[in-house]
Amino acid sequence: MRKRIRNILFTLAILPFLVLIVCNLIIEQASRGQTYHDINNLPDNHVGIVLGTARHLMEGGLNPFYTNRIKATINLYNAGKIKFVLVSGDNGTIYYNEPDRMKKDLIAGGIPEEKIFLDLAGFRTLDSMVRAKEVFGLTNATVISQEFHNERAIYLAQKHGLYAIGFNAKDVQGNKGLKVHLREYFARVKVFVDILMKTQPKFLGNKVIIE
Repeated sequence: MRKRIRNILFTLAILPFLVLIVCNLIIEQASRGQTYHDINNLPDNHVGIVLGTARHLMEGGLNPFYTNRIKATINLYNAGKIKFVLVSGDNGTIYYNEPDRMKKDLIAGGIPEEKIFLDLAGFRTLDSMVRAKEVFGLTNATVISQEFHNERAIYLAQKHGLYAIGFNAKDVQGNKGLKVHLREYFARVKVFVDILMKTQPKFLGNKVIIE
């Protein structure tokens, strides 16, 4: 009896880790071959979706995840790999507007204002992918973020009828990147919870044509 209890307790103890591993493997496998590091190998797309994040770190200073996504987007546009940019991020309060801040930096980097569209309700990656299809009418797109984020975005896009590939912005290593990478494992579990619960974006809204 004690051995059986020990086995049950052991199974319960390792189950969360197994869930993390399985969810991670499924998303990695589903997105395999659909993210690109080399801009020369990246197929062209009409629209690039750059996923939002905070411009500054909580402890101060610029967020390298942010600056690397901005640089990657500018490089894609200049190389002719995308014709328009859809900036999708959090605009939860009047004091915090990821898309507008990113738009200003993209314009400063040389992308014309009329080539940039804002998704002000991209509160989560799920919202960004679903709204890209349902609100902005996209059937295919290039997602611009770090590789681990692109993989999750591509998987979500697949599940909601949007064909997406990813261009991998430079990743962030060391202490600055550790928290984000650890959080990603739990975000991947949340993907499957959302699929099971048929979670929808917080907002949809009127159609916007990108042209």
